[in-house]
Amino acid sequence: MDIREKSLEKHYEWNGKIEVISRVPVENREDLSLAYTPGVAEPCLEIHKDINKSYELTRRKNLVAVITDGTAVLGLGDIGPEAGMPVMEGKCVLFKEFADVDAFPLCIRSKDVDEIVKTISLLAGSFGGINLEDISAPRCFEIERRLKETCDIPVFHDDQHGTAIVVAAALINALKVVGKTLFNARITMSGAGAAGISIAKHLINMGADPKKILMCDIGGILCEGDEKLNPAQAAMAEITNGEHKKGSLADALIGADIFVGVSAPNIVTKEMIASMAKDSIVFPMANPTPEIMPNIAKDAGARIVGTGRSDFPNQINNLLAFPGIFRGALDCRASTINEEMKVAASHALASLIDEKDLSEENIIVSALNKNVAPVVAAAVIEAARKTGVARI
Repeated sequence: MDIREKSLEKHYEWNGKIEVISRVPVENREDLSLAYTPGVAEPCLEIHKDINKSYELTRRKNLVAVITDGTAVLGLGDIGPEAGMPVMEGKCVLFKEFADVDAFPLCIRSKDVDEIVKTISLLAGSFGGINLEDISAPRCFEIERRLKETCDIPVFHDDQHGTAIVVAAALINALKVVGKTLFNARITMSGAGAAGISIAKHLINMGADPKKILMCDIGGILCEGDEKLNPAQAAMAEITNGEHKKGSLADALIGADIFVGVSAPNIVTKEMIASMAKDSIVFPMANPTPEIMPNIAKDAGARIVGTGRSDFPNQINNLLAFPGIFRGALDCRASTINEEMKVAASHALASLIDEKDLSEENIIVSALNKNVAPVVAAAVIEAARKTGVARI
């Protein structure tokens, strides 16, 4: 039985991966009166007087909504909200196991941006944070932007920012191994959707030179003035590709120091990797099959290779980011998750491997290391306080 068959069997057995557990006993009349009527009226009135008391008198301070519309589910595409529920439940399990954050899955039956934004905005008062998940681009950018404007709690699209934070952390350490700097590195990216655009933006915030970044989609290199680009891609084309290069992914990889792939399987060849600069860093992260297999990339001359898979060294996994980021944001009651908090998270992640222990096959800590979330959370809290978005 392979892992897919076994997982399906276990899901039938589990009948759902999460459940609601009561935190209070209800065994006699007094218990009932304290937890429910008539005693419960007092905390209601306290919250009515001061809405911030909702964080102290309910579970809101530790509760995150994990929300999808089912349009970009785990590489499966637009399979619908109900079909996305197993993934959302799984994300809730990871929140609890790795950061003791209570998370609740919500799958919305709409692809309309206005409806989705309104639905989430109306529910926001029940939660301490919103984790958007598996929403297709470019709609995901608009949904997150508008929710950040209307909600007074953190809104975080993990497919975008979680991926970007972990990629940046891995690059910090990989660049140390090969003796290069982020600012001077030529970066080629395959995939100009939610993850690709967010990675590029985050690397720029981390110190990468935008003019030395080439972004590619199925049509080739993104270049300013290309009418085929969607608005999000067009905005990136304006700040990247300083030499206004045109051509294919193969053209973009010539002389590149870094390759980051969040696109499609087996689209990078051995010859393309061989055309990169000496001591190249290659992160083919398409799942389950990467843009190029690690052994082929290494044979072609790549110095360091990282993928999204657990069966190869240097796994670049969102699990390293989102639990600690939300743990920190909830603990300081942040009103948002800003760029400074994301940068701090990347540096914190990178710091978890001592420089003396860095190697070509050890640039990022294991995704199963449960010491990661507290370190990331501490860095996020410090950045939130420095930037004035922490409320406690």
